[in-house]
This record gives sequence, C-alpha cells and structure tokens, in this order.
Amino acid sequence: MRALVQRVTEASVKVDEPEHYEAIKKGMVILLGVKQTDTEADLNFVADKCCNLRIFEDENGKMNLSLKDIDGEVLVISQFTLYGDARRGHRPSFTDAAEPKFANELYEKFCARVRNNLGAEKVKTGVFGAMMLVKIFNDGPVTIMVESKE
Repeated sequence: MRALVQRVTEASVKVDEPEHYEAIKKGMVILLGVKQTDTEADLNFVADKCCNLRIFEDENGKMNLSLKDIDGEVLVISQFTLYGDARRGHRPSFTDAAEPKFANELYEKFCARVRNNLGAEKVKTGVFGAMMLVKIFNDGPVTIMVESKE
C-alpha cells in the first residue's frame, strides 16, 4: 500500500457524478494506492503511520508535531495511479494496482482506521473510482511517501 502524504493549509475534492464536495483546512491530503497483494496489516500500518507522522512545525519551526498534535484534518483520496509503472514505453502499466472491488474494500477500511485514530469529524474523503477535481494547497511544500512494503 502506498500513501502519498501532503501537508496542506487547505484542500478540497469535487465530484460531479455523484455530486460530492468535501473540504479541509490545515492538515494533510493522503493519496492512497492499493496493491493487489495488500492486506489489512498493510492498511493498518499505513493508516497509523500517516496519523502519527510528525510533519507539522512546532514553536521552533521543527517538524515535530503530528495531525493529532495540531488537531488537523485529513482528506483521503483513492489513487490507483500510484502503482503506475512507466519504466517501459510511454504508457504506464497498472498491473500492480488492485482490482477495483478489492481496492475499494481496503480503501474503506483505511478510512475507518484513520477515523478511529483521529475522530470521524476530522476525516473527509473523495468518491472511490470517480473522476475527481482535487485542490491541494501544499504547505512547505512537504510531501512524503509512506509504504507498507519495501
């Protein structure tokens, strides 16, 4: 499982069909990719790591604070393209990405784990499998890749 984590001052997601809009203030956007071999242990590891990742600045300007510490929000977006392999040719291959049904199950469980860690009111999501317009105001910029396997 891969989570591309971005520290943000604000972010939002808009989906036309079905109509859906969510927005957060200070916190992080998690772009989540599910691999076909991922397990519940993978999602628990990545979810817990993201919730406790110390990427927010303390009073000394050092990245020592987590989402929990700053009472931040999180926007979780499904992103199968994180498993795009562009080493050969010009069109990425997505053979490592999980099939939609399985990926959606793990995505939903991931979101539930993050809600359990942070509180349901702190977690917003996109719509799995939909075309989304995501606005991200990256703060720093700070972008970290969190993976469950090497």
